[in-house]
Amino acid sequence: MDFRPPRCPYVECSQHTAPRPRFWTRHGSYHPRCRRRPVPRFRCRFCDRTFSRQTFRHDYRDRRPDRNTKLFAALVSSTGLRQAARQLGLGGGAVQRKFRKLARTCRWLHRNLCRELPADRTFVLDEEETFEKASIRPLTLPVVIDKDTYFVVATMAGPIRRLAPPGTARRARQEREEAASGRRRDRSRVCVRATLRALAGRLGDSSLTLLSDEKASYGTLATEVFGTSVRHIATSSRLPRTAFNPLFPINLTLAMSRDNCGRLRRDSWLVTEKRRCLQLHMHLFTAYRNYVRRRRNHDRAVDTPAVLLGLLTRPLELEEVLAWRQDWGPRSIHPTASTGAIAVA
Repeated sequence: MDFRPPRCPYVECSQHTAPRPRFWTRHGSYHPRCRRRPVPRFRCRFCDRTFSRQTFRHDYRDRRPDRNTKLFAALVSSTGLRQAARQLGLGGGAVQRKFRKLARTCRWLHRNLCRELPADRTFVLDEEETFEKASIRPLTLPVVIDKDTYFVVATMAGPIRRLAPPGTARRARQEREEAASGRRRDRSRVCVRATLRALAGRLGDSSLTLLSDEKASYGTLATEVFGTSVRHIATSSRLPRTAFNPLFPINLTLAMSRDNCGRLRRDSWLVTEKRRCLQLHMHLFTAYRNYVRRRRNHDRAVDTPAVLLGLLTRPLELEEVLAWRQDWGPRSIHPTASTGAIAVA
C-alpha cells in the first residue's frame, strides 16, 4: 500500500494539528531486518524534520515486533506472562514491557473509537472481586456494559477491605497486615464512581437506564453522577443466573473476563501481583471483547459489540488493533486505514 503521512508526527509542528496538502516530501527509505519491504521516509516542509511510516505505527521502536500480535492473542486467552514468554521465546522483562505498551495502545484505541455513545440506551453495572498477591488483599473491579450489545464501556480496579470472621487464621493474617502497613483502604465507591463518570463522559446530557443488583451505593452514585437523567433499576442478585435474568449480560461478561484473563481466575497461580497490572490487562480484554470477538457464540462472526453499537462497520483483526499509534487522540490513524489516510475523528 502507498502510505501517505496524514500529518507531521511532531506535536510542536503546525502540520500536526492542521496539516496542509503535500506538507511532506519523500526522503528515501530504509530496510529493517524485521520486515521484507523497505520502509519509506519523509521530510516535513515546515519543521524540516524527518520521519518514516514506522513513526505512526504501534510497534515504533519495538524489538521483535512480529511477537506483538501473538502476545496479545495469548494474553486474552488466559495465558500468563511467564508462559507467554516461554512460548514466544522472549525474556520475562521483554514480555512485561510489551504487555504495558499493548495495554496503553488498547486503552487509547478504546478512547478514540468510543468517544460518544448513542442516547437512550440501557447499561448494566456490577463488580467482580479478586485479590492482589494474597487473598487477604481483596480487589474490586466494577464493569459497565451496554445491555443489548455487551459493549464494555469502562472498568476500574481498586482495593477493598473485607475482614474475615473473628478468630479465624485469615482474620489474624489481616490484622497482622494492617498492624504493619496500616488499615487497608476500601475504594469500592471511588471505582464505581469513576466507571459511571467514564460512561457519563460518553453520553453527555442524554438520558439512560442503569441496571444493577441491590447494592445500596449504586443508586446513590448513579444519582450523584447523572442526576435526574438516569433511571436506576435494581435486581436481586439471588435470582437464578439464566438468560432470563436482567443481569445476564453483565454476568456473562464477567464470566468471560475470568476466562480470558488469567489474573482473574480463581484458585490460580496467575493472580495479579499489583492492581495496576490488573487494570492494564483489562484494557486488553476491553479491546478484544468490543472490537474483535463476536458478542455471543451463536452470533455471526461480524457481530462484535462495536459493530452492533454502530461504532465500526466490521470487526477488527488482531493485527489492526495493534497497527497504528493511538496516543494522538482523534488525530490518530483509524485502525482500519491500511494507507493511513483516515483519522479516527
